[in-house]
Amino acid sequence: MRNGGRVFSQIAYGLAAVVVFALLCGFWVRGSAAEDTVRTQYPIVILGDSLMGQCRDETSVAELLGERLERPVFNGAFGGTCMALQEQELSDNYSMELLNMVNLSKAIAAEDFGAQQTVRSRREITDYFGDTVDELADIDFQEVETLVLAFGINDYHAGIALDNSRNPLDESTYAGALRSVLNTLQECYPDMRIVLVTPTYAWYRSKKATCEEYKTGDAYLREYVEKMLAVADESGIEALDLYHGLYPHKEWEDWKLYTEDGLHPNEEGRRRIAEKLAVCLQEG
Repeated sequence: MRNGGRVFSQIAYGLAAVVVFALLCGFWVRGSAAEDTVRTQYPIVILGDSLMGQCRDETSVAELLGERLERPVFNGAFGGTCMALQEQELSDNYSMELLNMVNLSKAIAAEDFGAQQTVRSRREITDYFGDTVDELADIDFQEVETLVLAFGINDYHAGIALDNSRNPLDESTYAGALRSVLNTLQECYPDMRIVLVTPTYAWYRSKKATCEEYKTGDAYLREYVEKMLAVADESGIEALDLYHGLYPHKEWEDWKLYTEDGLHPNEEGRRRIAEKLAVCLQEG
């Protein structure tokens, strides 16, 4: 009986060892699989403001662009954000500064979105911020082929200075921030294609003025567009001009054709933007 008991114990211990080994192997395999799926691959990523990011359903610019190109497109645009840094007193919510393109470019370069992941919006219209930041943090930017940057309308709204002749890399100016962002991204991802996209023409119904009549700070919207195109030219970066020619604007009521409110594109407006962007990307 003693020998039998000993044999039984050995068998029990052996079975237990097998079970533990199997569990450990299963854990390791699951862990390895999890590690393999941590970094998501997107060939095309869009970063920008609400002109790109407010709509996030199947009629969004990103989704329509993906359908046109038959490639996955990630919508990483955050409504209300700028290209440039702002002074704290000029910002509705200072934590939003972490989502401006200057700070996003540094997070992308460092592969560290920890600061951005502290930002959580309390407004329903921007409740996608948290999930979008988390998804951005998971993207392997080494595998991103094309990065679309579409900022400018909020720099215009905030009256951000266009440029600083004494400091071309002044990140509190629109052009300086854009130069800084391009330098940061090109240094870390030299093979990534970067395409700049200008804001569209806009109507400000509450002010009964178009962007050609409404001046914020010291500049009109077209001056931000011209500055983006100039920086693109000096940097050898592609740019898509959506300000000139995309929306007809001979009559005041033309705002109804392609926008929801004079600023944000409606479904047909988003389709036009996606088509223009698709042609641009296909030609490159």
